Amino acid sequence: MILLQLLINGLITGCALGVVAISFALVYATTKIFHVAHAGVYTLAGYAAWIMVAHGVPALVALLAAMAVCAVTGALIQSQLYDRLARRRATHLVVLIASLGLLAIMQNIIAMMFSPDILQFPIPWSTRTVSLGGIRLTSTQLLTLACCIAAYVGTAWFAYFTSLGKRIRAVAANPFLAEITRLEPRSVYVYVVAIASAIVALPGVLVPLDLGLQPYGGITPLLTATIAMIAGGVGSISGAFLLSIVIAELQNLSLLVMPGEWSIGITFFIFVIFMLFRPTGLFTAAR
Repeated sequence: MILLQLLINGLITGCALGVVAISFALVYATTKIFHVAHAGVYTLAGYAAWIMVAHGVPALVALLAAMAVCAVTGALIQSQLYDRLARRRATHLVVLIASLGLLAIMQNIIAMMFSPDILQFPIPWSTRTVSLGGIRLTSTQLLTLACCIAAYVGTAWFAYFTSLGKRIRAVAANPFLAEITRLEPRSVYVYVVAIASAIVALPGVLVPLDLGLQPYGGITPLLTATIAMIAGGVGSISGAFLLSIVIAELQNLSLLVMPGEWSIGITFFIFVIFMLFRPTGLFTAAR
């Protein structure tokens, strides 16, 4: 029964990480920017929702509002930071350092405003436990599982069956050709970062709803999601999502044989193996 509980918990954690991975993959595959500040947007979502819930706003409205806040933040990051650097012909290293700096600024502003202590959402039903055949899950975990699977399906549908999604894929495949065919890559980049920021807000709210909020809590999910994206194949939505689940399951199962603080080593082990034997990732992105 402990094994089954760990597997279910790993599935839930993996789905949440999968949404972080596909949102990060969407940005990286299109803009080629290693958007480290994505972790700050993830954290911002939780605190934006917490403020609204603390002032009596219904949880669903707070979630949707947090997604809107993150979408606007993402659009501003792309248009006011990354695009300006691109026009000045900044190197990828300079852009990465700028993204790291922005992440540090966001995290420290949040820490100053709310303190680095863990905050819990004032929502009574979030900790309510449901028993399913001996498996105990919270209402938040069930909600996280359903929402994150829906987010994965919705993102895949958007990427392959909408005109904007096809435009994004065309820009990702060949930015130069997209420029001369008037697909306006710079505008597409703003849309991509805004959409990815709205998507990452979903686990950014739901995971802290179960585990609590911390200003620096977005770094580990982003690190794990990045490894899943690379191992799954850069640009592959399904690859990033599935590898996130595999990594989360392995981390959870490792608790049977090693202390929890060492389980993150499983993630890096997988990453090293993939870089040695399959540097292009497990899946190839569809064009």
